[in-house]
Amino acid sequence: MSLTHPSELSALTQKEKDKIVADMLYRVRQCNLVPVEVRDKLVNFVVDGKILGKPRLELAKRLDSTPYFSFKSGILSLTENAGSSRLERTEKIHEVMLQLKKEGIITGWRDELLSVASGFYEEPIFLIERAAAPLFGTQAYGVHINGYVRDEAGRLKLWVARRSKIKSKYPGMLDHIVAGGQPFGISPMQNVVKECGEEAGIPSDLAKSAIPVSAISYEYSAKNGTAMERACLFCYDLELPRDFLPKVVDGEVDEFFLWSLDKVAATMSPDCTDPYKPNCYLVIIDFMLRQGYISPESPGYLDLLRELRSGQCA
Repeated sequence: MSLTHPSELSALTQKEKDKIVADMLYRVRQCNLVPVEVRDKLVNFVVDGKILGKPRLELAKRLDSTPYFSFKSGILSLTENAGSSRLERTEKIHEVMLQLKKEGIITGWRDELLSVASGFYEEPIFLIERAAAPLFGTQAYGVHINGYVRDEAGRLKLWVARRSKIKSKYPGMLDHIVAGGQPFGISPMQNVVKECGEEAGIPSDLAKSAIPVSAISYEYSAKNGTAMERACLFCYDLELPRDFLPKVVDGEVDEFFLWSLDKVAATMSPDCTDPYKPNCYLVIIDFMLRQGYISPESPGYLDLLRELRSGQCA
């Protein structure tokens, strides 16, 4: 059942809806961009017979000089020196990551460990520092919350956050009211509750009413960058009381504001000078599709449905 108020749909002409879908496709494809020259230089990172990541050739060669990695026949793997248990491998790999940090190869260190496995429901083969995961092209997971309210007329509005200007990645850009990477050792819902409290001061009882509704996935790498971002994001919808005001708690965000869906959709234009953090668009577009903000009458509708899961959803 759509949560979108009928007046929001009737206010848009078909031409305007078609433009929004075209803008949505632009944002989805920007988040799923892996240049051919990058893809041609990716290698498989294989441990225990499972492909765990897709690092660049340059990194594989650098890791081959350490005692814990081996790069042979185009495949990066771990050596016997790295151990065989999760704990041993985590410790040895962390040792190498600290060295890469000193060399400036890894930036934005988080002191947060992520699971590395062949799938979300598989046991982790080892844990890795969050800032290092994109270098290895490992599959990452996260939670994004669509925090929405209804105004007095019943119209749907989304809470928007502005990222701190001192964030290491995407400083000052628009963001979800709450979002975060999925750390090792807690469930996605536990992560939702944790992040809601830490990022927006949302009480745990209210956060627990968030509804898991979807998942999106993507793969991205900048032409001149070193990282291969591969992610699956769990999407949650959280209806907030009309009088609730989120508050800055951990410094990750500078401010919050409440926007209409039309205003949010306007940021998807390629000409927008104040856009969202790129992966947020996929979650927001999924939300708008589910709420009937756009319809199958607009060319590109089915492309959106398909391309929202261009990465690995496993």
